[in-house]
Amino acid sequence: MLKLSGIFRLRSCASIAAGLVAIAIVSTTGANAVSLHAKLACSRDYYAFCSQYSSNSPEVRQCMKAVGEKLSARCINALVEEGEVSPTEVARRAAQLRQ
Repeated sequence: MLKLSGIFRLRSCASIAAGLVAIAIVSTTGANAVSLHAKLACSRDYYAFCSQYSSNSPEVRQCMKAVGEKLSARCINALVEEGEVSPTEVARRAAQLRQ
């Protein structure tokens, strides 16, 4: 009986893992979707500032832009790599903060 329950646990863990992978793939393949890399890089920032909005929504993009100066360097770099924000915009905002 113990072996049988272990098989069921293994199958349910595999099903959960497959489901999470599928969700990650589906959520990053839509138009204007942010990559998994950027989501991971910005996850702390998202939960700290914008978690009231669903990811990949226009509202979360607006929120992240509004709190731009508070975002971590890791998140900003990932968003620049994604093309969500330009290096010029980052430099402009940094210059404004120094004034």
